[in-house]
Amino acid sequence: MEHAAPGRLPEGLRVYAIGDVHGCAGRLLALHAAIAADWAARPAARCALVHLGDYVDRGPDSAAVIEALCGPGPLPAAERIDLRGNHEAMMLAALQDGPGSVAEDIWLWNGGDATLTSYGLAASGPSTGHPVLPGHHRAFLEGLRLSWQAGDFLFVHAGIDPRKPIAAQRPQDLLWIREPFLSWPRALPAIVVHGHTASRAPELRANRIGIDTGAVAGGPLTCLVLEEARLRFLSA
Repeated sequence: MEHAAPGRLPEGLRVYAIGDVHGCAGRLLALHAAIAADWAARPAARCALVHLGDYVDRGPDSAAVIEALCGPGPLPAAERIDLRGNHEAMMLAALQDGPGSVAEDIWLWNGGDATLTSYGLAASGPSTGHPVLPGHHRAFLEGLRLSWQAGDFLFVHAGIDPRKPIAAQRPQDLLWIREPFLSWPRALPAIVVHGHTASRAPELRANRIGIDTGAVAGGPLTCLVLEEARLRFLSA
């Protein structure tokens, strides 16, 4: 079912934006297949595929999620935008600081143990340093962007500080913020498409669209489809 969008994309551009995956590789692959079928049934002039971050931790197969994201994806001709989530930020900090560090402890307490298991390691086992990740996985994580903008929409992992212009946003807010962003009653510098804060269904507001629908907790993995001034959803 299509709905009116709270803003517009450039003419001819369709955007598929996917919420928090958290190691749910099967759902990601199923949603990628649904996107490919959707595109085949109703192609547009241009396409962008956006993943909003939090690919790892908590769920059963973070390693397979990263491997899938390192590939061409469901639409090889689409522009690919892979954003960093707070869980990728924690993972990279743990890899940088090494075993026994505060950064590693924080990551493990936030679901990093499940990620280690997906790579065939126990949290109490070998170092979480470079040998854990294949080189292309590490390169993928290090190359993730913090935001992407198209038309009236800004795509980020968590949200923005509503008191600041887009150019003044801190990485900490783009990755972690909840309040005052979630309850901000007025217009924002752009309509923010985000994940990070789970809800039972997509949250469609005049100033933001939240699409973390709790896939790792048994909810669907959601894809927002934006085109000109319309929107709809796909899910797996």
